[in-house]
Amino acid sequence: MSGFVFSEKPIQIESGDGVHLQSADGTGYLDFGASYAVTPLGHSHPAVVDAIQEQAATLTYVQASYPVEVRTELYDRLASIAPGDLANVWLCNSGTEANEAAMKFARSATGREKIVATKRAFHGRTMGALAMTWKQKYKAPFEPLAGGIEFVEYGDAEALEAAVDEETAALFLEPVQGEGGIHPASGSYLERAREITEQAGAALVFDEIQTGLGRTGTLWACEAAGVVPDMLTTAKGLANGLPAAATLCADWITEDAGDHGSTFSGGPVVCAAANATLETIVEQDLPAHAGEVGAYFREELSSAAEEQELPVRDVRGAGLLVGIEVKRGANRVLRDLAIDQQVLALPAGRTVVRFLPPLVVEQSHADRVVDAVTEVLS
Repeated sequence: MSGFVFSEKPIQIESGDGVHLQSADGTGYLDFGASYAVTPLGHSHPAVVDAIQEQAATLTYVQASYPVEVRTELYDRLASIAPGDLANVWLCNSGTEANEAAMKFARSATGREKIVATKRAFHGRTMGALAMTWKQKYKAPFEPLAGGIEFVEYGDAEALEAAVDEETAALFLEPVQGEGGIHPASGSYLERAREITEQAGAALVFDEIQTGLGRTGTLWACEAAGVVPDMLTTAKGLANGLPAAATLCADWITEDAGDHGSTFSGGPVVCAAANATLETIVEQDLPAHAGEVGAYFREELSSAAEEQELPVRDVRGAGLLVGIEVKRGANRVLRDLAIDQQVLALPAGRTVVRFLPPLVVEQSHADRVVDAVTEVLS
């Protein structure tokens, strides 16, 4: 028996081009999930394909203690685009590893154990990151997990003030909760989180695994609030489909970050893909594009829901991270969108349909999805 973790969908994907996917039977699909935001440039982007092929022909892998030009370029590129002074870069392979590293770095740098996270949070599935994830469904089969985790209500600054104290190593926050139902934090909440952690001597960690790299309309979601954390984690679309992630750290964290490592940290082929991805995102100003198309998409969805009296409770999000809270199960809506309308999307809890399209989508693609949603929900 193989493939026992994931339940396979009845669509076998064969190829992809831009914002479209094609199944083995020749059916075309509009990809408005981007496999949880891992292809911000769309599928088979030529700049990324060329970078991968060129690097693979030269050097496939050498471990990170040997300097390699393409890896050094990625270190420098990430440091140059990081918010504030987060110029220290730890490379790894996935978002959960980036958060696991941030958890370890915070505990080592502060000498403290306690981690504060939020209800509805999702930070990953390895044992440390899983302990900071709220939903019991993900955790129950693997307990006991790492201890010292305290959960507070998301968006409640008073709860943060009560929880973050002199025993706290770090506060982990998503600027927009993704898995938890697409809930954007207010700028004032993030500002207060910064003040509270500074007063307590704790690290503020922004999990931008899903919100980063231009998805919410700025390169990093925290930039909209003007708040710089002590660590920021990024992954998902960093290498446009290849496994890549990073933990960006302030100097005071790296002064005593402890001993950490990873065999595949910063593989040259992955670094080449990441460099091409980041260069394209910045040069084409895709964060601004995502902000414009995302605002249009949310407005059109809201208008359709009101005019057609669709069973929709709310449309919310930021940029091209968009959620529709429906009055029936999200999985049924997702099935009908895929099978009847050839539009692929994602769940965010039981009642929220989540859209995470490539950042290169146009208004015409958004119009098609609005029509598809209207048809399905009618």
